[in-house]
Amino acid sequence: MQRAGVGRALVCLVAAALVAAGCGTSGAGGGGRVRLTVATFGEFGYEPLFEEYERAHPEVDVVGRVTDFDTHHRGLITALATGRGAADVVAVEEQYMPRLRRSARRFADLAAFGADRLRERWPRWKWEQGVADGGRVVFALGTDMGSLAMCYRRDLFERAGLPTDRDRVAALWPTWEAYAEVADRFAERVADARFADSAGTVYTAVLNQAEENYFAKADDSFIGDTNPNVRRAFGIAGAIAAKGRTAKVTTFTPEWNVAINRGAFATVTCPAWMLAQIREAGGAAGAGRWDVTAVPGGGGNWGGSYLAVPAQGAHQREAYRLAEWLTAPEQQEELFVRSGILPSEPEVYRDPVVLGHTDPYFGGAPVGALFAASSDRVRPNHRGIRDADVRPVFGRALGRVEDGAQDVAQAWEQAVREAHDLIG
Repeated sequence: MQRAGVGRALVCLVAAALVAAGCGTSGAGGGGRVRLTVATFGEFGYEPLFEEYERAHPEVDVVGRVTDFDTHHRGLITALATGRGAADVVAVEEQYMPRLRRSARRFADLAAFGADRLRERWPRWKWEQGVADGGRVVFALGTDMGSLAMCYRRDLFERAGLPTDRDRVAALWPTWEAYAEVADRFAERVADARFADSAGTVYTAVLNQAEENYFAKADDSFIGDTNPNVRRAFGIAGAIAAKGRTAKVTTFTPEWNVAINRGAFATVTCPAWMLAQIREAGGAAGAGRWDVTAVPGGGGNWGGSYLAVPAQGAHQREAYRLAEWLTAPEQQEELFVRSGILPSEPEVYRDPVVLGHTDPYFGGAPVGALFAASSDRVRPNHRGIRDADVRPVFGRALGRVEDGAQDVAQAWEQAVREAHDLIG
């Protein structure tokens, strides 16, 4: 999935039209230096690294361009189609990788600059999402991954008479079915808070633990209507929603932030990058109330990104060098320790510095060890070319269940019908 929020300095808030107009594209920097733009969505934590890179490469100016998730990807697709307006280095979230792999010719082949010699840095599944033409073309390098944990409110668990110790909490829910049972127990004792933030986050976590979801790995045909993994995830999340166990707040919205601040829900599945958002929304009053433990079902993944170099750029070699440096182990480790962005390179997330990292806001939880353990259990799931189109349909269906507009069966039937209409 995606990070939320928009960064700080050097932000160029643009819609697709402005991107096409060339906001922040490469060119000559001051004093004849090469200016490289890096376009990302949400918070990648790159600004201090840009400054570090400029000090080591005085011939280069680096400019960040940060927009929200949808604006970024729509703008990138438009820029690739028109052949102008793309940044020198662009971030791509994993759900867009299948679609953009079909346009790999619009990206620089990074193998020509030596990227093919970097493949041992990443797990095979992460590397293969960034290559095309049978692995002969390298069009993107992996950045982070979204291995899952469960964030929970210790104070609300205590009020519900549930264990608060993170190991005992993890033992409550070996499966998602057990998690739903704990939600029922919680509701018996706590009336002014809900167990989960939304059915959508539960659904995404369950679904992403399966190797296939909406599209078949073999031929990319739509199987969302018959795949038992999809039906199971929808059934579990739908049942939780129908019982009123969720706070009905969509992740990363202002309402979600307010709900965190007010303690309106007790659990949320959380990749490492979400901890900063919970911390920001919860404020000082939330310190020590949150904790982190293992997610039901043994691992999972919520998002993860790549860096690519559009072929339309005037400084592709220089852009590659910057992308390679940003994804190098030293910088990936720094990003985790400073910003909590979990690296996708096993050498890095198994490093003692990462493994020993704790978070005082979350009760001193050993977040480095927790997320590293979850990373080792990630099972890559196939994302179809139309995944980004179909996925929201099922999310909206669960919203109708939460609102009481439909029961689970009705919502499922409408979602399947709309998915078929979308893919034709």
